Amino acid sequence: MSNSTSIKISDSLNGYAAQPAGKGPFPGMLVLMEAFGITAHIQGVCERLASAGFMAMAPDIFHGDVFAYTDMDKVRPKIQTIRDDQVMGEMAESLDWLRTQDNVSKDRLGILGFCMGGRLAFLAHCRFPDRLQAAVSFYGGGIAPDGPDRFGRIPPIDEAEKMRAPVFLGYGAEDNNITPTEHARVAQTLSAAKKRYTLAVYPGAGHGFLCEERASYVPAMADIAWKDIMDFLQNILG
Repeated sequence: MSNSTSIKISDSLNGYAAQPAGKGPFPGMLVLMEAFGITAHIQGVCERLASAGFMAMAPDIFHGDVFAYTDMDKVRPKIQTIRDDQVMGEMAESLDWLRTQDNVSKDRLGILGFCMGGRLAFLAHCRFPDRLQAAVSFYGGGIAPDGPDRFGRIPPIDEAEKMRAPVFLGYGAEDNNITPTEHARVAQTLSAAKKRYTLAVYPGAGHGFLCEERASYVPAMADIAWKDIMDFLQNILG
């Protein structure tokens, strides 16, 4: 059983948190949302992690905005308003919040992101190498495109040299927005930088296949991917 609630991270940032039953100390996890806000799916991810023994918290980097998964005409303009440096400041505040919780182990902190949040999790892993002990990025678009991505953002793969902790990257084999060529650029860069990483591709799955609220949800592959995620996190963070 876990306990979940809305939280105030700082004067300008709210979020959603779920904590395991018991006293801990527990590993702490930041959960970075898709480009739709703090949806029921993201809340469910926090609760799933809490049930597995992690103190999980999702910062609301959309500041209250939540979009339907079919409302891409509103989602795309919203993504264009998100600035990496601003979000990384919010990640610092979120990590500070986790570290102030009495039931969180200060040296066992990880980050998990999906879609837009997958890219931001990768970037946070680069920007906070001394504060994160594990990172997971699922179908993070724009990590290693050929040049700036369609939103004009600089690829975070350029900062991969800064990473210290292990990273797990998951992709759907049918995701036409993140092609095998991009997978290869990620692998080549991380291997050349001698980083510890796992890159997994899930057959029959497209973009967003872990989200039970999306038409692209693939239950069988989602079950496999969640086992991979939990095995990775338990192995690294305990």
